[in-house]
Amino acid sequence: MGFSQYSVEDYISAVRKLKPDIVVGPGDVAFLPTQPSQKRAEKAADRTVDWMRMLLRHKEEDIQTKMEPAYQVFAPVLPLPWEQQRWYSEFLGEDDKLPFVAGLAVYDADNFHEPPEQLSNLPRLALTQPSAPSEVLRQIWLGLDVFVLPFIGAATDAGIALDFSFPALSAPNGSQLVALGFDCWDSKYATDLSPLKEHCECYTCQKHHRAFLQHLLHAKEMLGWVLLQIHNHHVVDEFFAGIRNSVEKGTFEHDVEEFNKYYERDLPEKTGQGPRYEQLDFMKEKSSH
Repeated sequence: MGFSQYSVEDYISAVRKLKPDIVVGPGDVAFLPTQPSQKRAEKAADRTVDWMRMLLRHKEEDIQTKMEPAYQVFAPVLPLPWEQQRWYSEFLGEDDKLPFVAGLAVYDADNFHEPPEQLSNLPRLALTQPSAPSEVLRQIWLGLDVFVLPFIGAATDAGIALDFSFPALSAPNGSQLVALGFDCWDSKYATDLSPLKEHCECYTCQKHHRAFLQHLLHAKEMLGWVLLQIHNHHVVDEFFAGIRNSVEKGTFEHDVEEFNKYYERDLPEKTGQGPRYEQLDFMKEKSSH
């Protein structure tokens, strides 16, 4: 195990070959401390300007030679207050740069508020890794648009079936908060023939029940985690559909308040092992014989 160093040119070469939908521009964000010194912040901004200048120049050259790339460039926003990266934001807003920037990649939602006017209409990709739906809602309120959500895969690995809706389907019931999902490893589901989520239209809920999922997990069958992932992605898809509808109706703030009153803030604790751990244990057992 170790690290390899790649130049920005290597990164651009890989982009041209792979042609992804979105390319997050290289930024000096990996080792920034929570409260960097002014000198460290300036150095991070300088490096990011240099790297983004190279990336945008190559994209412009491809367009001029009629080899327009399929990807869209999202410029990284450093996890710093805007005043500490003013030169960088001004660089992105220049007339010859802004047309090639399709969006912003945000690493710190709390430092992102009130972006410069020339960047304010760009879509925002959150690389903030929110840990639960309530944090997603908070970051949407702060202005973020598109999310990378590791908690979906983490829940699936843990054998947790997500079960929440936005807006909340009913009024809060006193002080008792409702769980965001349940642990399929629990033996009480061994004879439960109900779907993972009532009225859910995903393939898993339409074709299978909790008892079958519980059996698959205990049998260490990979199909169990596959079916869980199908369900969990569907729940989150419906969650975002509800958010879009709420924003359109102008009820988002009220719906968020009701959601936070109804559901627990964090996902359930895991009790079982995920598929990768199960496979690792299996390989260890084989190697010991």
